[in-house]
Amino acid sequence: MHLTPVEAKERIKKLSEEIKNELINWRRHIHMHPELSGQEYETGKFVAQKLREFGVDQVIENFAGTTAVIGLIKGKHDITVALRADMDALPMVEKRDVPYRSKIEGVMHSCGHDAHTTILLGAAKVLMEMKEHLQGNVKLIFQPCEERMDCKGAKYLIENGVLEDPKVSAIFGIHMFPELPAGKVGTKIGHFMASSDIFRVKIKGKGSHASRPHMGVDPVLIASQTINSLHHIVSRKVDPLHPAVITIGKINGGFAENIIPDEVEFSGTVRTLSIDLRDQIPKWMEHTIWGTTLAYGGAYEFEYQYGTPPVINNEKTTKFALSMMKDILGNENVVELEYPSMGGEDFGEYLLKVPGTFIRIGTRNEEKDITAPLHSPLFDIDEEVVLLTGTKIMAYLAYKWLEENS
Repeated sequence: MHLTPVEAKERIKKLSEEIKNELINWRRHIHMHPELSGQEYETGKFVAQKLREFGVDQVIENFAGTTAVIGLIKGKHDITVALRADMDALPMVEKRDVPYRSKIEGVMHSCGHDAHTTILLGAAKVLMEMKEHLQGNVKLIFQPCEERMDCKGAKYLIENGVLEDPKVSAIFGIHMFPELPAGKVGTKIGHFMASSDIFRVKIKGKGSHASRPHMGVDPVLIASQTINSLHHIVSRKVDPLHPAVITIGKINGGFAENIIPDEVEFSGTVRTLSIDLRDQIPKWMEHTIWGTTLAYGGAYEFEYQYGTPPVINNEKTTKFALSMMKDILGNENVVELEYPSMGGEDFGEYLLKVPGTFIRIGTRNEEKDITAPLHSPLFDIDEEVVLLTGTKIMAYLAYKWLEENS
């Protein structure tokens, strides 16, 4: 039996609403048992178990030696669309007093990856109920290690073929967004999130007694001058129409108040929306560090580590996503976001390989005191609304993409 567009939409909405309580239970289970990046063993087992219960055609656990779980729902034609959710938690102590509070001391889902995983499970269950009408395949990517650069996340999965066999034509991903009310979603064409790189600097001086600074080379002074100069790169070297951030978040040096140490180390992050600017900033940084240390008679070591690329939403997939989300949620619940974020996300790795769109899902509900930002020990979502909203759009985007592109 062929479904009309209206019938397909209404069926996806109905199927999603029927599993609302299951969604809440799944999310609470994952939330209470958070696992850090690269350690998502039990989360992966839970996901794989559910996918098999749904009857998903192919379920791969521990993909490429990681904790990733990859599912494949097979449709009528060869075209394949991918849906991605990340699974890892953060090393934080949860402070919100709720029945589903983390049971793992010092680990918390404060970035909403428990909700992302739940939503993708929900979409998988709905799409399995729609399987006979799917015009192509749906690849389900449950990804580990989004929160850490030194971990096998999106880039590693791509290098090991996650977008192949069958080849993915487009990909969609989601992220919780406390700045939007629960029930609303948003995205934008083009630059959506920044690249995220890290750097480390070691300033080498010559130790001496604090009362005889002229007998040494003060790395504390050199480090402070260097940090000030690095901040001037954004204000004086970068075009103000092209956003960039250089932040030093950590500094270590010294042993006592009356001793000038031999070394000082500091580290930080660089964020840009432009790929060209991303390549230029490290050169400016090293020139600044070299010049400052030379002026004061010191030396330095500079390490720059490229992390995740910018998230740049494809025009075709984003126009499609905006249209489909308005169709299933209503125009009033879909926001075309005006500005990108300087936050980072390794979903950008997928977008370097295939067209796709990253979508924000509102979590905010002042009446329930759900207002905390991401990475806060008080972060939470309005689970009564958010999980259902996400499941509807993910299932609908996959269904309609295959229908319109097969």
